Amino acid sequence: MSDQNNLTSDELLDDPDDIRVTLELDDEELECAILTIFDVDDQDYIVLVPVDENDEPRQEGEVFIYRYFEDENGNPALDNIASDDEMEKVSDRFDEWLDEQEFEEL
Repeated sequence: MSDQNNLTSDELLDDPDDIRVTLELDDEELECAILTIFDVDDQDYIVLVPVDENDEPRQEGEVFIYRYFEDENGNPALDNIASDDEMEKVSDRFDEWLDEQEFEEL
């Protein structure tokens, strides 16, 4: 996977439920839906879920989390999370988000 994955700027202007991001991994391309975008320590992060041709999750619990930002031209972009400490903070916040979603469903 490359260090950065670019999105087209109009992708994020549409309904978030309709947004798809293509991740280019080592030996395959994965079509992903955006699950959520959240903030940790003034940095945005995006959670992507790989989906099949029917827009169903490919595998239960499979997600990809990246730093999310806009490049110098204002285009949305992704970057890998650099450290274990950062990943731990982001994972903890994502777990909190999941708990909030379950609570809201009750």
